[in-house]
Order: sequence, then structure tokens, then C-alpha cells
Amino acid sequence: MPRNLYDAEHEDFRASVQEFVTRTLEPRAEQMLEVKSVERDLWKEAGAVGLFGLDIPEEFGGMGAEDYRFNAIAAEVIAGFNFAVSSCFGIHSDVCPPYIVDLGTEEQKKRWLPGMAQGDLIAAIAMTEPSGGSDLAALKTTAVRDGDDWVLNGSKTFITNGYQADLVIVAARTDPSKGAKGISLLVVEEGMPGFTRGRKLDKVGQEEADTSELFFEDVRVPHANLLGEEGMGFVAMMQRLPQERIGAAVANTAHAFQMFRETVEYTKERKAFGQPVGSFQHNKFKMAELLTQLEVTQAYVDDCVAAHAEGKLTPVDAAKAKWFSAQVQNAVLDECVQLHGGYGFMNEYRVARAWRDARVSKIWAGSNEIMKELIGRDLGL
Repeated sequence: MPRNLYDAEHEDFRASVQEFVTRTLEPRAEQMLEVKSVERDLWKEAGAVGLFGLDIPEEFGGMGAEDYRFNAIAAEVIAGFNFAVSSCFGIHSDVCPPYIVDLGTEEQKKRWLPGMAQGDLIAAIAMTEPSGGSDLAALKTTAVRDGDDWVLNGSKTFITNGYQADLVIVAARTDPSKGAKGISLLVVEEGMPGFTRGRKLDKVGQEEADTSELFFEDVRVPHANLLGEEGMGFVAMMQRLPQERIGAAVANTAHAFQMFRETVEYTKERKAFGQPVGSFQHNKFKMAELLTQLEVTQAYVDDCVAAHAEGKLTPVDAAKAKWFSAQVQNAVLDECVQLHGGYGFMNEYRVARAWRDARVSKIWAGSNEIMKELIGRDLGL
């Protein structure tokens, strides 16, 4: 189906991202899986080709694109290669920079943004806690002011890039008496005494993503690392979650589309009873259904990307794109595994890994149930 979202400049950028993936990431695919991480030299190479500076102004070492469609293209291409790598790069380049660009002081921007754009400083954001899940207003991590420092205590879990991160944007409760209005954001840096990391979490999928627990025990964070205004952290997160969610929707859709394409080719080549398995009427009909689901989803996600590029995407529409794309992604990949037969259950086949990697998309960036709750509230229910 023709897409009207991108022009020639965007497609030129797509070609450059694809060239980077083919030249740099694809040869290291198995190695990343073995070490369960995207190694640092790959981060630097991605930074060198401009993948990490799209949301960062040129004066701080970025591309200053000011057009979210470039972010969407990067997400599409990387997700088509590997969903776990896209989650790592997406958190670093699509989720974290707007916090510092929009909320940071001039000194903070000069200190952190150039390294992020170059891939020298890996960034993560720490919202989720062991007992809280999607309920960000109920977080228990605390920060108490002590002179020129904040003393940070608590823990976070399921943090993408957590094991390697040089900078972690941490949501902490700075005034327990004010509920959501008592939450602030602090930037914790590698090497701060009391900041430790747990093991790399043993996940069902996304093995290349170094997801981990983070622990803060009397970490003295300088007041100069307070990001934005004190007590405005919850508002800051709510304002920026739509970008995280539309980014997730873009990656979900691109990932499913790529595995669908590969499955189509597989069913043309794989034979049973003397003919390609794709030629059986049931399988042909199934492919027609999957393609239609993907194209309908793509059309809505593209509309949301266009709206976000114009600053008009609402949190409710981002929630719709996030949950529905995740639902379609998982449904499509389940059928793709089925169409591969027994080979679809073998880890040596990309479709098997993709199936496992995708399952978390219905949970992260706010679970699908939370997305539906937001939509239901908007209906006045």
C-alpha cells in the first residue's frame, strides 16, 4: 500500500540507516545475542552516522532534525533488523533526549547531549519499580535534599540499557506529602557512590537488550543534576510518554511487517505434498488477512506519526497506536511461526526469536490494559 508520510529526503535517510544496518549491525547479530548486549563500539558507530542526534540541536552535537518522521524511519529500519536493538537505541535516542533538551539547563545540555549524540554516553530512563509496574504515581524511590545534594534511595527494575548506562534519568519522590506532584527527575551518572546495578535480567526474549535492576543506596546526586523543576517530574513524564508510545508503535509495526515479508518468501520456497505451502488456500487466505491487518495498522500509525511531527498527537491517540500495534504485532508473529511449521519453533530461525522478542510490546511503555484505561477515561467512562 502506498504511504504518503515520507518524501525524498526521508527516503534518502532511510537508505543511509539501512546501509549502516547492513554494514555494521548485521555482521554482529549473532555476537550481540551471545554477549546479551549491544557492545559499546556499535553505539559509537551509530552515533557517528547521526542516529542518536535527531532530537538534539546542532549546537549540542546533534542533527537538529526537528521532524519526528526521521526518528520514525530510524525506528522502522532498526526494528526490521532486530527488535531488541531497536528498543535499546530507541530509549537512548528517542525517549531520553527530549527530557534534557526540553527541561535541561544550558550547563546540563552542554555536559550530556554531545556525548549522547556521539554514542559515548549511553542513556536510560528509570521509572518502573519492583512493586509499581505501570503505576508511576505510586513510586517509592525517594530523594531528600541535603545542602547542595539530593540523597537518593530506592530501586528500579526492567530498565533497558540499565547495565551499560552512563546517564540514568531517575524518577524519585521528593515530597511524600504531595502525591504525584511530589515527584522529581534526577540524572544519576556512572560512578556515583551508592549507585549499583543488579544482574542482567533473564528475559524470555530481547536477549540483546541489557535490561537490568538499578539500586540507589544513599546516592548523593548534586542539585545541579535535578532535571526540570522540583515536583514536576510526573508532569514531565506524562508529557513525553506519547513520543515513547508512538515510537513503540512504529517499531511494533515495522518489526511485524518485516517478519511477515520473510514468511511470505519462506512459504514460496518450502514445499509440502509437492507444492509450496503458500499455495494452499488456507495459507493464502491467512496471508491475505495478515497483510490487511498490517496495512490498516500502518495507516493509523502513520497518521499518528504525522500528527506528532506537527505537535498535534494526543496522549489518547498515542495510547491507541501503542496497544493496537502491539496486539497486531503479536497476532501476526504467532501466525508467522505457525506458517513455518516446526522450524518456526527453532531459535536458529529469525521468526522464532522475533516471536519471543515481541511479547513484551504488550507490557512495556504502559501495558495494553493501561492504554485501554486511558482511552476509556477519554470516553468519560
